[in-house]
Amino acid sequence: MQRRLLVTHHAPDLDAIGSVWMLKRFDTQHYGTAKVAFVDPGKTISLEEAEKLGSQIHEVTHVDTGLGEFDHHQPERGQQFLSATLLTYEHVCSIHPELEDNQALSEMAQFITEIDHFKEIYWPESDSRRYSFMIHELIKGMEFYDPHNDDSQMQFGLQCLDSAYGVLTQRIKAEEIITDDGMDFTCRFGKCLAIETSNDETIKLAQKQGYAIVVRKDPKMGNIRIKARPDIDVDLKPIADTMDEVDSAATWYYHPSGKMLINGSRKHRNQKASQLSLNEVIAIISKTFA
Repeated sequence: MQRRLLVTHHAPDLDAIGSVWMLKRFDTQHYGTAKVAFVDPGKTISLEEAEKLGSQIHEVTHVDTGLGEFDHHQPERGQQFLSATLLTYEHVCSIHPELEDNQALSEMAQFITEIDHFKEIYWPESDSRRYSFMIHELIKGMEFYDPHNDDSQMQFGLQCLDSAYGVLTQRIKAEEIITDDGMDFTCRFGKCLAIETSNDETIKLAQKQGYAIVVRKDPKMGNIRIKARPDIDVDLKPIADTMDEVDSAATWYYHPSGKMLINGSRKHRNQKASQLSLNEVIAIISKTFA
């Protein structure tokens, strides 16, 4: 059975992987089950090699190589802010216009294009080693311990992008949830936030936005998480002691850092959710830290 074939260059970088990811994930009717093959940079696959992989030449799509539709290395494109990922992003939006409103997808295409143009040189402390943990550096790192294995490098990159897309989607939703549904209150440590949502990203984001203490209650499971900013001189132990008295049937974990009080975690399988309402938790915190 013949199947479509995506072709990119050996030792695929973030842009090569990003363009394959864009087509396989968002043009699934054409590329969902496509195989991936590799050639030298700038080259195209031969008819013989394509047929060995079960594809005719008209079923082959080159990305980030071959100087075709989804390549940006032509002289006339060389000075433009383009990437193979951005070109494939524009393609998937043309056949699925609703994707134009997908902010996470748009930001991923822009980010990958920035990396492909070495725009990270303009990042704050651009020479910091912390950037070694970025996706494009981890993909490059595959070449140091698994050299000449193009397929494993591609698969690793695809998984990274799936994860990044999930996190970014949750982050964007979290911004909306905090704005639309967040309940502000105050204690002696400053402004605090309580929110009822299953989106756990709201906790970190709210702390980054300056909230001293953040409370999240899962509307489906009933679990409650209370976290304080690490730079605030607060210890949640008094709240934990109160929970032992008024909510003793629930499973609460007081973190030794003093910054986390957790009723519910993916790491804890046998836990009992709190029966307290969000307003009751707000009242406890407000009274304890009046």
